[in-house]
This record gives sequence, structure tokens and C-alpha cells, in this order.
Amino acid sequence: MIYLDNAATTKMFEGALGQYQKFACDLFYNPSAFYREGRLVRAELDNARKSLLEKLGAKEGTVIFTGGATESNNLAIMGSKRNGKWEYVFSNGEHPSVFNVAKELERQGAIVHFVPLQASGEVDYDKLEEIVCEKTRLVSVMHVSNETGAVNDIARIKKIISKKSKALLHVDGVQAFNKIMFDISKLGVDLYTISAHKFHGPKGVGALYVKDVKVLKNIVFGGGQENDLRSGTENVAGIMAMKWASEHIDVEKNFENAIKLKNIMTETLKQDDNFKIIESFSPYIMSVSYAGVNGETLARALQDEGVLVSTGSACSTKKAGNRILESMGMKKEDVKSSIRISFNAYMSADEVKKAGEIILQCAKKIKNLEL
Repeated sequence: MIYLDNAATTKMFEGALGQYQKFACDLFYNPSAFYREGRLVRAELDNARKSLLEKLGAKEGTVIFTGGATESNNLAIMGSKRNGKWEYVFSNGEHPSVFNVAKELERQGAIVHFVPLQASGEVDYDKLEEIVCEKTRLVSVMHVSNETGAVNDIARIKKIISKKSKALLHVDGVQAFNKIMFDISKLGVDLYTISAHKFHGPKGVGALYVKDVKVLKNIVFGGGQENDLRSGTENVAGIMAMKWASEHIDVEKNFENAIKLKNIMTETLKQDDNFKIIESFSPYIMSVSYAGVNGETLARALQDEGVLVSTGSACSTKKAGNRILESMGMKKEDVKSSIRISFNAYMSADEVKKAGEIILQCAKKIKNLEL
């Protein structure tokens, strides 16, 4: 089986699994307990927080541990909501865990703006500048598109915001953290979402970087853990596994290897002119379409041949069409024909080349059958 759906989830490192077992079975104590064992676990959590801040390049702020990216995004958006005639701005390219929160804000009566995408998949910076105003409370734009690998210029977005308002900037960094090089202290971000299972950690754990905890209010009520922003006993085992995975990723080395893998796939698929490939900066994700072949049909055929790809976000598989590709102005037939291929940096060149050849063969076979 060749797994090419790493944007959906990644295989957990064995070392991370070892950490999970250690803190689930041996050092299983509640970090809020007063006795020594509990305090020792609390110290480990604090070290994990510092480790993630260092990996982000943060010179200030803190990390709030959550149950994953969806919760982090909800906390960032709903936690920053305030009464009054504030406006909220989102890109049309956001993951459902942001986009659907934006729609809920709208349903609750807030003024919500959606910024269109460029053909490249990036947000339309000029339109963003037109929309942001003094009444803007929050702008939320993802770092790397989970659909296409397009990378938004976060520093540029921060400059646009700063010209016209004091709005907070939230970034969904799920497909960026531990995959592309960046220094969060230079981006001007107020809130930044990460998810462990996207970088070989466990599912069900994530974090929200918060530059200043005063800008948020809790949306879950309870014992007051995590700066009173995320009540509930912390998932210590998951957090420590996430820490281990993060610390054992060489972002620059992996980035270079991912480029090689993506180039191999690109060169293989370009042997057939029917393949269209969306150019993107992130080497981990590519969106391709084969003229006249339904993407879902191709994905199912590939599964039978031992290659796993997707037709888009795993969180949107029950919905028809593709909101993000459509927002980029893609033709309906290309959207319908698209599949998403996503790599991890530890794949071999041989298996990627083999997968590319199988994709070619399956697409041609389906095309011939439909003629």
C-alpha cells in the first residue's frame, strides 16, 4: 500500500508512541494534583509548552493545549468574539473547522466577510485590503492550503491589517507547522493553530499559540486548566507524544526531500498531457486533475491498485463539489476530475515514482473505458 493522503493524517512515529505509552501507563498522574507525582507531570507539560514555542520561533506568548485543530480554531474565533458591531474576515479557502465557524458567527448575527481566492489558491490580498476596516475584530487566513498547498503570505496580511485596524490575526497553521520554514515572531500572528496528527503525532491533540491570553475568553467552562481557556484534564500522553514528534522533525531537511518527491510525481504525471497540475509552494500537497476522468472514480480505482489518495479534505468528503477549487475559478469539469496527492518526507523516491505510474495507468484505463 502506498499512502498519498498525508494531508489527512500521518502515521505516528514509534518514538512518539513510546512517549504516549510512558505517560499513559507509567507517569499517568493528573497534572493538577497537589502531590509530587502530579507536580512532576505538570513540569513535563510546561516543558512541552516551551518546546512548541521554541519550534514556532515565538519570543512571547503561550501555547494552549487542545483536543485538536478543530477545537483550537473554534477557541481562536469564538473566544475572540466580542459584543458590539464588530466585523470578522475569513478567506474562502479555509478548512471546514474555520469556514463553518465563520458561518455560525454569521448565523448568530455577526457581520462576516469572505475574501475570494486568486487562481493560485492564495487569498486575494487586494480584496482583503478593501474589506478590512476599523470595525474588524478578527481576520482568519490559513497558512498553507490543505487542498492545493498554496501558501499565503502571512506577513503581508499582517501589514494589510495593521494599516487599517487593530484586528487580531488568526492563522490555521495545520499544514505549515513542522513542514515549512517560518518564524512566528516575524509574522505578527496573534493566534496560530497546530495539530499533532499532521506531523506524525497522535490524533485528538493539538494546540493554539496565543500571543496575549487577554484577547481570548473561554468557550468551555470547568476547572480552569490552560490559563482558564481550555478546562478539562490535559491529555498528557498525547501532548508528550506531540512534543516528541515535533522535536524529532528536521523541517529544512524534510522540506528538501518533499520537493524531490513532488518533482518525481510531477515529472511522472506530465508524461500525459491530460494531467493538469496546480502549481503550489508547499511540496507536501498537490492537486491534479485528469481531463474527462471523475476524480472520485480515479481515487477508488487507485485504492484497488494499492494507492491511497483523496478528492480533497477528509472533513468534506460527504459534500459535493469542492468549495476551495471552485473559489479559485477552476472549471467545473476540472474540479470534478481533481484528486489530492499529499506526501510525507519519509517516503522513498521509488514508491512515489511507482505510485505516479499507477495513477497514470488507472487514469488512462478509465478514460478509455468511458470513450
